[in-house]
Amino acid sequence: MIFERFSPFKNLFSLLNQQVRSFARDPFPNKLTHYLHRAKLIDSIRLALRSNSPKSLNPLLQTRLLDSFVVANAFRSAPSADSAISFFENLKQAPNFAHSQNTIFAFGTVLAKFKRKEELKALIGDAKDGKFNNVKVSFMNLLFWYSTAGDLQEVLETWEEYRNEENRLSTEAHNIVMGLYAQKGMNFEAVEAFRGMIDQGVIPNSRTYTIVIEHLVRLGKLDAAMEVFTVLPSMRIKRTLKQFLILVEGFVGGERFDVVKSLLREMREDGKLPGRAMRIYLERMKEAGFAGETDEFLVEMLPDGRIKSVGSCEDSSDEDEDGDDDANEGVDVHTVKLKPWLDPKALANALKQWSPEVVTILEDAKFVWTSRLVCKVLRNFTSPETAWNFFCWVASQPGFSHDIYTVQRMMTLLARHGNVELVDKLINKVRREQMILPFSTIRLLVEFYGISKNADAALKVFRDDRTLCGHISMFNLMLLYSSLLRALTKCRRNTDALDILDEMILNGICPDIQTFSGLIYHFALQGDIKTVQQLFSMIRQNGMEPDAYMFKLLIQAYCKCQRAALAYRVFVDMRNSNLMPDAATKDLLVKSLWQEGRRKEAVIVEERYEETDGVLPLALRGHVNIVRVAFGILLSELLSGKKAMVTKGNDETFMLLENLMEVIEIEGKEKRKWIDPNIENFYPINGALSLAVLGEGLLQEHPLTGQAW
Repeated sequence: MIFERFSPFKNLFSLLNQQVRSFARDPFPNKLTHYLHRAKLIDSIRLALRSNSPKSLNPLLQTRLLDSFVVANAFRSAPSADSAISFFENLKQAPNFAHSQNTIFAFGTVLAKFKRKEELKALIGDAKDGKFNNVKVSFMNLLFWYSTAGDLQEVLETWEEYRNEENRLSTEAHNIVMGLYAQKGMNFEAVEAFRGMIDQGVIPNSRTYTIVIEHLVRLGKLDAAMEVFTVLPSMRIKRTLKQFLILVEGFVGGERFDVVKSLLREMREDGKLPGRAMRIYLERMKEAGFAGETDEFLVEMLPDGRIKSVGSCEDSSDEDEDGDDDANEGVDVHTVKLKPWLDPKALANALKQWSPEVVTILEDAKFVWTSRLVCKVLRNFTSPETAWNFFCWVASQPGFSHDIYTVQRMMTLLARHGNVELVDKLINKVRREQMILPFSTIRLLVEFYGISKNADAALKVFRDDRTLCGHISMFNLMLLYSSLLRALTKCRRNTDALDILDEMILNGICPDIQTFSGLIYHFALQGDIKTVQQLFSMIRQNGMEPDAYMFKLLIQAYCKCQRAALAYRVFVDMRNSNLMPDAATKDLLVKSLWQEGRRKEAVIVEERYEETDGVLPLALRGHVNIVRVAFGILLSELLSGKKAMVTKGNDETFMLLENLMEVIEIEGKEKRKWIDPNIENFYPINGALSLAVLGEGLLQEHPLTGQAW
């Protein structure tokens, strides 16, 4: 996975000095050579930071190899705040070195991680005073640092300053505030933070839902967390490895191994290789008698004996490759055990200039190639040609053979760039070797062929190759049809798209609201009003009603087509359904009406919008309800002490209204008899009830089925 062997510390330092003298005469012949020398210097600094001799750093800072890349990665590898501070001070003596955005951010992150707030504020002050030349500290930097340090007051103050500077903040900025509230158990404030997110028209992302899932698991609401996680595919939200880890940790802790088995199965379908942080939980599951379900993953997590240490040591190391190598300070450098430093992104960048010379250097470096490392390197290639060259080369390296994870990574990269011939070669390899592709791979191939405008290739994968992932559930088949429809519309194959929609319905697979929303938006943008009207009628024929996001899409599409009269009609229908667009969509409609001379209608839109001021806008795609609802679930369960959700056979989830109504109808002191002890000191009771009712109302209007294309 990493370098097979480095020289001991003293020999390495001697080698570096020789290299510096050589580089004074000759530049690096290629990027890979430069990367390897940088990696060795980073490792020598890492060892020095863990040594008994503070002065051992000084010689390393005199080399020409020292640059912001090396320093930033050395900071990230610091074992403690004190070692990072010492390194920072020593850098003042380094000739020809100046801090950059990356080095200051890395140093600030270390200080925040170890809760060194005073030193962090001093660093921020120096940066604002211009002591690091052109280094600027952004509001996002401050939010990240203060949240990492757990300083809520500073986060909120920074948040207010940021809001005064910008009209609309990023999703990640909202996530930071919401996440810190949730982390500190301030549930009411977390929900209000999400309300502000929706009010501003900011669309939640995967990390938003990670925060919700983690918060629910932290409070022991495993079923509610699983409900949120289960609905994400319907919302077309990518499920992340961290979400799987959080849920596996929670359900293993609750000894609910049946759910863990289901999660592991879904990990395979999603094509995810679990990180080593999951190892301890899978080992506990194996001890409970579930060896068959865990052995496949545990084999990938075992230490690789081929990977040697950068220093001499008696014991072997098995650090997680994604984490820092922590060790105690004040130890002899020759007793420190560290895995060699490696950055897959930097390595992939160094391999851009693929040539026989680069191949020779790469072979001489004696990397230990594993499936996990190859996947990470492939993920960071931007050129499909270079990725393919690397993919073919690494197949011949000792001790390595491609598996389903590396093959799927290569296939999706090629499909995104429209290289149909090479994808077909890999598909034939999969079929020949009787591999089982993850369902997510088939779906990604279809979607990426849409991006690369290869409609015929997308149809071929759908028709001929989807069997390679084994049995496909009806729900997943619906998602696959939806991906194909999206690919066909991207390729302007409108007739084919409508034919596939008819086929889908004839096969008894009902498109969800997201699928219809995407099709309606596509045809509305093209001005095909007749098809839009046909799709609307199909929605009602399938027992569905247009949702807020669909109304929003239509308003935007009609405005872009300069059909403001139709957009106004949609707005009226939307308000008659007790829904309203977000502020941005309303502004677009008013502007379009004015431009087309429909001043009376523009005034009516403004007036009707003002009448509902303060009401939650419900025109965000599929994301609008789920986080609000998730907290509604939590609140109703905490308030009533009863399970608040029920899942029907069709996988739609509904709230048990009776439990919540019992709480609301009780007055005075009796009300508190229903309150779960966990809620004390977290909520004002009236506010909790209000938010729980809101969650109930959202669920009553929209089951947890999502609303995005």
